[in-house]
Amino acid sequence: MLFRKRKERAKEAVRAATVAGFEALDRRLPAAETAGQLMRKAFPDHWSYFLGELALYSLVVLVVTGTYLTLFFDPSMTKTVYEGSFAPLRGLRMSQAYATTLGLSFDVRGGLLIRQVHHWAALVFVAAIGVHMLRIFFTGAFRRPREANWTVGVTLFLLALLEGFCGYSLPDDLLSGTGMRTANSIVMSIPVVGTYLSSFIWRGPFPGDVVIPRLYIVHVLFVPGVLLALVALHLYLVVYLKHTHWSSRGRTNRNAVGLPMFPHFTAKSAGLMMMVSGALVLLGALGQINPVWNYGPYRADQVATGSQPDWYVGFLEGALRLMPPWENVVAGHTLMWNVLLPAVVLPGILFLILYAYPWFEKWVTGDRTEHHLCDRPRDRPTRTGLGVAAVVCYGLLLLAGGNDVIAYSFRLSVNSLTWALRALVVVGPVLAFWAAKRLCLALQARDRRRLTEGEETGEVEQNVSGGLGEGHQPLTAQEGYRLLVREVPAPLPSPEGRAPRRSRLRVALSSWYYRDRVEMPATAEQRRQIASRLREPVLEKATETKD
Repeated sequence: MLFRKRKERAKEAVRAATVAGFEALDRRLPAAETAGQLMRKAFPDHWSYFLGELALYSLVVLVVTGTYLTLFFDPSMTKTVYEGSFAPLRGLRMSQAYATTLGLSFDVRGGLLIRQVHHWAALVFVAAIGVHMLRIFFTGAFRRPREANWTVGVTLFLLALLEGFCGYSLPDDLLSGTGMRTANSIVMSIPVVGTYLSSFIWRGPFPGDVVIPRLYIVHVLFVPGVLLALVALHLYLVVYLKHTHWSSRGRTNRNAVGLPMFPHFTAKSAGLMMMVSGALVLLGALGQINPVWNYGPYRADQVATGSQPDWYVGFLEGALRLMPPWENVVAGHTLMWNVLLPAVVLPGILFLILYAYPWFEKWVTGDRTEHHLCDRPRDRPTRTGLGVAAVVCYGLLLLAGGNDVIAYSFRLSVNSLTWALRALVVVGPVLAFWAAKRLCLALQARDRRRLTEGEETGEVEQNVSGGLGEGHQPLTAQEGYRLLVREVPAPLPSPEGRAPRRSRLRVALSSWYYRDRVEMPATAEQRRQIASRLREPVLEKATETKD
């Protein structure tokens, strides 16, 4: 009885302190108003929307584990003699950065676990951002009014690549040093300013003695600060602009339907955070990654056998390996096309396309309206084909980054494999585009057949004439709504008379984008209702509805 009273008094004290603190905060800041609006915020309930949260919670794990690692890591390139626990390297000269990495792995309690969790979290973080961007691209969620948020997301992806490369290079082992040698070659290949940039970054000839401390500052201070600021901006824009949603009954272009933040979405999100954290810890405990002790300290006259970068920059390694050895000398300057094109021009074009695509598609369609309904990928076959072609091209370049390992493992000729991959990089994306587009059109035709004939029941029926056929039943209203309510722009009309070349190009691209389509059967009344569901929220913002 006594303990129960004490427990109740403690609860009352905590409740009173919480109320007093919240009231004090609310007098100075709009805490109650903001909290009330946030608690009423509708969040999407489809699984694909949790890809962004997967990246967010991986970032949380990265920050926590990275903070722990900074307590023990010394980024100095000063030479020392290793006297730690790992006997095979004892007595070997190495940098302080590599020595403290070995110390973290063998002499700090839990250090190896935290190192590996940090590395796995980095891989998952970049992968989650990439897959999240693919979801945004294929569903058209980058369209107005979310173009700015797409730009923020692309910048986050670019910074994640930079952050990953800096962290990968910090241990100063032979594998990361080989990557730094490649980075130096890439910088040196830039015409005119390449040598100056290299001298500035490495403070003299490669490998220099300051690059690891500089990368450390970039890795733990500059890039994380910008990343966290952009993540906050990204989340703010998501809340302000409302989320997109899939076409379904009750969901239109003028509302945002989802689960309230508390308690539904909060419980789901907290569960996902614990699952992500647990999975990363499990990977760090059971899956060995980046065993730096196997490579030894970096030496400029040595290269690690079978060295492979992390997957997110593997496509650059593959592009470098596939590029023919083209060089030219112009006015006494050597132009290293074999490095410049695959490692500077290719990623530059890639990110330029990513940044510009929302405005390019808007220009092609002539569409200036807001969009809050997701596109089904099959309803935009050309866009889907372009995305699949890009993914196939990336996969082939990633495969080419390990051509030596593949050739050794399967007893193939490296030269023959390289030539085969060169041909596939050119032909593969074209075939992937064609196959993906035809598959989308076939799926549209299947949707039309389902609307006209109904869903197959799996039963065989016999008519009065004795003929046999498949049994069908009408689609549910929910399924019919999902198939009929879709946004498919029509190609722009051909210009009259002598139009400018820019207008003719725009019409040609619009025709190429949208001429191939399968019209769905709908009555005049259904078309009127579909148009009302797709109408733009002009005078009022998209409203929120809780499921």
